Amino acid sequence: MNLPVYIVYHFEVSPLIPGTEILVAELADSGFESFEETPKGISAYIKEKDLDDSIFESIQILKNELYSIQYNFEELRQVNWNKEWESNFNPVLVENRCLIRAPFHNSRDVDFDIIIEPKMSFGTGHHETTYMMIRLLLNTDLNNKTVLDMGCGTALLAILAEKKGSKYVEAIDIDHWCFQNSLENISHNSCQNINVLKGDVKLLGSKKFDIIIANINRNILIEDIPHYSICLNRNGFLFLSGFYKEDIPKIKEVCLTANLSLEDEIFKNKWVALKFKKK
Repeated sequence: MNLPVYIVYHFEVSPLIPGTEILVAELADSGFESFEETPKGISAYIKEKDLDDSIFESIQILKNELYSIQYNFEELRQVNWNKEWESNFNPVLVENRCLIRAPFHNSRDVDFDIIIEPKMSFGTGHHETTYMMIRLLLNTDLNNKTVLDMGCGTALLAILAEKKGSKYVEAIDIDHWCFQNSLENISHNSCQNINVLKGDVKLLGSKKFDIIIANINRNILIEDIPHYSICLNRNGFLFLSGFYKEDIPKIKEVCLTANLSLEDEIFKNKWVALKFKKK
């Protein structure tokens, strides 16, 4: 299979904070798949087939006079991502318990040592939302639980769920690259109880889970939360992230309507992760 052609846009943003955070959120909503922090801003990656001339029309921060944003782009073909990332990808340690590292990093004495092949999939623990979801999982009893990782990216959260004792984990992502990368990472970590599927919420049907994880952009969450609630067992938990503090009222409103009550909330910079319980 031919590898997809990616276009990478290099953005210089001033002021950096919160400019880069807002820009990443808006670019993610427009089809950009992966982001890398740079000293002056971010680099954003998108498949060439998903790029069109109007893609930046919906990026409001580019029109905001409070921010100065310059950018250029280049085409990437069949990049050796191991080589590209080896010089930039640093291990992530969460609460001194969970280490996320690439295969070329050394292991450490931690409760959960997770190997992630750092390709184009979102979810290496570096982004605030992934980091917070890991924290929520670390502080939740997953022993013998069934777990759904929706929009799994690298399957990092699914892998952590199995390592914490989940008896069955389903990991779903609509992107083929994420699907392939998830399978690779599951193999790296010798996981036995994770089933990876390519698709979206339509795959769920009437399946039931004790815990559902969804680290996706705000608009998709708002649309899919009612279905998550249907698939959540009584007293089960729904973990949500991928949105800003100002989005909390709308997310809570949708969850309340779906018979979900807020149990916990954590913040990292302007990002938030919420834990809901099925009544």
